[in-house]
Amino acid sequence: MTRSSKTTLWTTAFIVLLLVIDQASKIWVKTSMVEGEMHEITSWFKIYFVENEGMAYGITLGSKLLLTLFRILAMGAGVYYLVRLLRLRRFSLGFCLTLGLVIAGGLGNVIDCLFYGEIFSMSRGAVAQLVPWGEGYGTFLHGKVVDMLYFPIIQTTYPSWSPIHAGEPFVFFSPIFNFADACISVGVALLLLCYRRTFSTALDTLFPSKDKDTSTETDTEE
Repeated sequence: MTRSSKTTLWTTAFIVLLLVIDQASKIWVKTSMVEGEMHEITSWFKIYFVENEGMAYGITLGSKLLLTLFRILAMGAGVYYLVRLLRLRRFSLGFCLTLGLVIAGGLGNVIDCLFYGEIFSMSRGAVAQLVPWGEGYGTFLHGKVVDMLYFPIIQTTYPSWSPIHAGEPFVFFSPIFNFADACISVGVALLLLCYRRTFSTALDTLFPSKDKDTSTETDTEE
């Protein structure tokens, strides 16, 4: 097996593994906890089951349908261009795995949006059950994303002299997220910290500028 074939195999296996972990954790939470239920692992780490219709970390942006369609298009483009990069056989395994983190995270949340509304009953007031297709709490493309990781590392209050929120509770880190969100965040951080130049080269390879094309043609003609 060639080095490039191993890169493709490892990257594919890595994405599949991340998707399995993400979906297994979501299905476990959804079929064993009621929405709003919390299990304390430590004082700074809790399993807190919530569902959201927005983006990563519960951020909302526009309608649910438009957001789901945007996710599908973005992940479709991501998979397409990762396949193209793998076929070029020019990029390291580490870089491809980092892109795989982002793509796996995005795909994990897309699966929730596409299917969970069709195959799960409501999680409010009762533990959700797997139901026949079409008998769930929502419709195709309108499933809610399952979040459960909560890290309230610091829990205190704003000082009385604070110009805003004086005396009110303050929590750091307050977002509730899932394994897929974590994959996206880690992948983006690694791209910025370790593979910024490689990522730029990959984009130039996939989307060559007209100036570069023109200069190449000119050099050839000369």
